[in-house]
Amino acid sequence: MPHTIVIFGASGDLTSRKLVPALYNLMRSGSLPAETRIVGFSRTPLSDDEWRASLRETTAKHCGCGPLDEASWQVFAANIFYQPGDIGRAEDFRLLAERLTALERGGEATRVYYLATAPQFYEPIVAALGSQGLAAETHGSRRIVVEKPFGTDLATARGLNTSLHAVFHESQVFRIDHYLGKESVQNILALRFANTIFEPVWNRRYIDHVQITVAEEVKVGRRGGYYDTAGVLRDMFQNHLLQLLMVTAMEAPVRFEATAVRNEKVKVLEAIRPLDLSEVAAAGIRGQYRGYLEEPGVQPASQTATFGAVRLEIDNWRWQGVPFYLRSGKAMSCRTTQIVIGFRQPPLELFADGRRTFHREANRLVIQIQPAEGIQLHFHTKVPGEGMRLRLTDLEFSYSREFEGRLPEAYEPLLLDVLTGDASLFARSDEVEKSWEIIDPFVRAWSSVDMPPIDAYETGDWGPLSSFEWMAAQGRTWFDLCPVLT
Repeated sequence: MPHTIVIFGASGDLTSRKLVPALYNLMRSGSLPAETRIVGFSRTPLSDDEWRASLRETTAKHCGCGPLDEASWQVFAANIFYQPGDIGRAEDFRLLAERLTALERGGEATRVYYLATAPQFYEPIVAALGSQGLAAETHGSRRIVVEKPFGTDLATARGLNTSLHAVFHESQVFRIDHYLGKESVQNILALRFANTIFEPVWNRRYIDHVQITVAEEVKVGRRGGYYDTAGVLRDMFQNHLLQLLMVTAMEAPVRFEATAVRNEKVKVLEAIRPLDLSEVAAAGIRGQYRGYLEEPGVQPASQTATFGAVRLEIDNWRWQGVPFYLRSGKAMSCRTTQIVIGFRQPPLELFADGRRTFHREANRLVIQIQPAEGIQLHFHTKVPGEGMRLRLTDLEFSYSREFEGRLPEAYEPLLLDVLTGDASLFARSDEVEKSWEIIDPFVRAWSSVDMPPIDAYETGDWGPLSSFEWMAAQGRTWFDLCPVLT
């Protein structure tokens, strides 16, 4: 069946930097379904040829595929079209409907509406699609893709879900988080459920704690106006960090299909111990890098956190008593996203040379999501020579060494999943709302006037000193290597 992808916000950065290059790469690899059209919708007055010319330049820059192959581009560009229109004008949606019917020759087609706009336009677009009958599945499947953020708190997330469900069935809604499109994130599922050596130790008996870190080297920069109202909790925790927690902690689904996978992810969120405002202060640390207040768009006395660390507990049989530490920040030492599985110490230290207070580093499994995707296992080996001197060494798997060629960008598999109707890696409405239930208490507490002044940290540090003291008080240390795989 033919496919039509309608991109609202066609003249924006997301479209030119991510979506169209991803679709072009899918076409080059032979993965894009035949007869897939791309229709852009935006206020900028452009013709089909003008938009094609603009996309040719940006795709060459962002596809990661080297110089554009002219023959491939011409085949791809022949299926690119542009429909100028204003989101606020019902007449423009009627004209869009007519254009889509003409391109599809009045026949059946799977149609995907991609909301690549600012979040405040999501609900007006959905309402307009409904009023023009563009969500009805009388001539093929209709799907809608919603970019994060999925609301700014629990109330707005519920409001957005209500608006979506007034027009689209939940099965038609694909809430996209590009982190789940990364090969290394999906490899966590393979690591756990395709190998018998890991699953027996993937529980409270052998694991002491789990650290999930998303560190960014960059500062807020030109996003100061947005970031000062969002902060690190809304920007990173409710979506990316909780997604990584879910794939790390979930049980094996009965089969690898959307409903079963998403059911297990939601069960993880349901098992996370709820915290009230009085408990949140002890369960997290916030910080702000020096110089943040001078960023454009930031309020002069802002207490917005650019760094955050929280401790969550999962109250189920597998994870009871194993803390999950989630951490993210701007202007940190390096750019890295990693999951660190910290194993328990051996029950008896045989090689301590009689020192009662001897403490050796425990085994670790480091799953590096970016920048260099791979896995590293840290374990002790004997140093050659006399005596039983041990040293922590490692075994590692690197995507770049094991697999030749370019790794797919995160949007490529996700867009392909939308076209084929596989929602396994997309958030469901109950998952989104449950995520906000977990993060909202931290947002409210960190915004309270009763909170002490926010801790500062230097650009290039791993967060404020209080973060290290907080971990030390719990008998643990952060894993702060930049990144372990290069």
